[in-house]
Amino acid sequence: MALTLENAIIQLSDRASAKRRSAAKRLRKLADETAGPALLHSLQGEIGDRRTWETQYEMIMALGACGYRPAVGFLAELAKQPTDDTALHLALGDSIVRLRSPQEGFAAPLEWCLDRGDPSLVDGALRAVAALRAVLDAGTADRVLDFLDPLDPYDGLRFWAAVAATEWPGERVHTFLESCVAGPRADVADAAATSLESRYQS
Repeated sequence: MALTLENAIIQLSDRASAKRRSAAKRLRKLADETAGPALLHSLQGEIGDRRTWETQYEMIMALGACGYRPAVGFLAELAKQPTDDTALHLALGDSIVRLRSPQEGFAAPLEWCLDRGDPSLVDGALRAVAALRAVLDAGTADRVLDFLDPLDPYDGLRFWAAVAATEWPGERVHTFLESCVAGPRADVADAAATSLESRYQS
C-alpha cells in the first residue's frame, strides 16, 4: 500500500536511508506543498553525507514538485557549492526552476543556472523547462544556445533543450534542432525531430 502524506512525512525521519528515500519519492509524487517544511528540514540534516546522495536527490526533487518556495534560498546556496555529485546539481537546477518560475517566469531562474556555468545544473534546469512546456523569449533561447553551441556533438546536454525547443522563437532555434537531427546521438536526434515536426504543425 502506498504511503499516505502523513506517513511519508513521518518516514522522512527513519534511521534507514532507503526508507527516507522512499518517503521522499512518495512526497514527490504527491506534490503537496504541506510536505515542504519536513522535506527541507530532512534535506538540511542529510546534506554532507555523500553516502546518501540518492536520498538527497529525491528530497531536492520532491521540494520542487511540492512547490515549496521557502526552500529556494537553501537550494541556491547548495547549487553554488562545487561537488562531484552531478546528480544533486541536476536536481537542484530542476527544482530551482520549478520553484522560482511561478512568480518570476522561466527566464530568470534558467539564466541564473546558466550563469553558474555548471553543466549538471543547466541540464536539470532544461529538464524542468521541458517538463513544464515553457515558452522562452528569444533572448533567453539565445543564451541557452550560446551555452550549448561549443559542446561536443556527443554531449547529451542538448537532449532536454531539443525536447523543450518546440515553441521557442527564432530561426536559430530551428537551425539548432536541425543540427541535432543530423547529430551522432540517437536520443537527441529523435527529440529534435519530434520538436521540428511540432513546429511545422504549428
